[in-house]
Amino acid sequence: MKDSKRNQLIQLLAKHEEDYISGQTLSDKLGISRTAVWKHINELKKDGYQFESAPRKGYKLIHRSSDLSESSIKWDLQTNWVGQKVYFQEEMDSTQDYAHRLARKNAEHGTVVITNKQKKGRGRMNRSWESNHPEGIWISILLRPDTPPHHASQMTLFTAVSIVESLRLITNADIQIKWPNDLYLNGKKICGILTEMQAELDQIDYLIIGFGINVNQTLATFPEDLKNKSTSLSIETGKEWNRKELIQIILENFEDHYHHYLENGFHHTKQKWMNYAYKLNEKVEVKTPKSHYSATIQGINDEGALIVKKENQQLETIYSAEIHW
Repeated sequence: MKDSKRNQLIQLLAKHEEDYISGQTLSDKLGISRTAVWKHINELKKDGYQFESAPRKGYKLIHRSSDLSESSIKWDLQTNWVGQKVYFQEEMDSTQDYAHRLARKNAEHGTVVITNKQKKGRGRMNRSWESNHPEGIWISILLRPDTPPHHASQMTLFTAVSIVESLRLITNADIQIKWPNDLYLNGKKICGILTEMQAELDQIDYLIIGFGINVNQTLATFPEDLKNKSTSLSIETGKEWNRKELIQIILENFEDHYHHYLENGFHHTKQKWMNYAYKLNEKVEVKTPKSHYSATIQGINDEGALIVKKENQQLETIYSAEIHW
């Protein structure tokens, strides 16, 4: 209830930005006491918002916070369900682990977990993800989709398309998707996506999609072994980006893509993925537990698996493999 009232207060203040709105008006619209309104205003002040208050006039917002917080992320967020519940901490072990704990406590569809620093960030195959600093976006989204478990790989790919289109829209950077779950810019990794789920044979209990985006890191931020492999939006564009605004646009686009995917299936996502595919029609090395061969990237199938053409012109469908790009 407290979070719900805080959300409603944020929406009211956003509508009356730079104008006074009386404590009584806020009290009436929210159905809470003026003392409760005052307490919520003080909580927003702790998040970095600044207000003027005057007798018989009420409150007027004079400064928005640019720092990440539950309140700042929700302020002006144009979504119906994604991010309506946000859990933010300055530091945590992993947004994925935190989201799993929330999911097991019946947290709602669309719940978002965000942190400034991950001490144990991870990617596919339990590989570590360098994210113990506040220059990137470290986020997980909890979903409870009415889809079969074998569609989970499709959801990783539509998430990739959603993030690419968000970042391209804002930065105009030529970001591409490297199968199955990485985004690349100028030949270096800029984002990783991790999809994990709890499911029965024919039903998903919950699904958590986490992603880390390198935003304002400098080259010095990366360890030596990553400097030739990873990059950030700031390095590639020469400017610093507002992480809060990036998060809001990504969440809004994610919600739109999610609805389109559920209503229209994977075909449209697949076509977009092909437009952004990294090294499409280029030669790579494919390594599986049983074989190692050269092949040319052809695209993906309707299940999200990678299709390659071997040197003997035979097409091969890959569900899991090490691709040396």
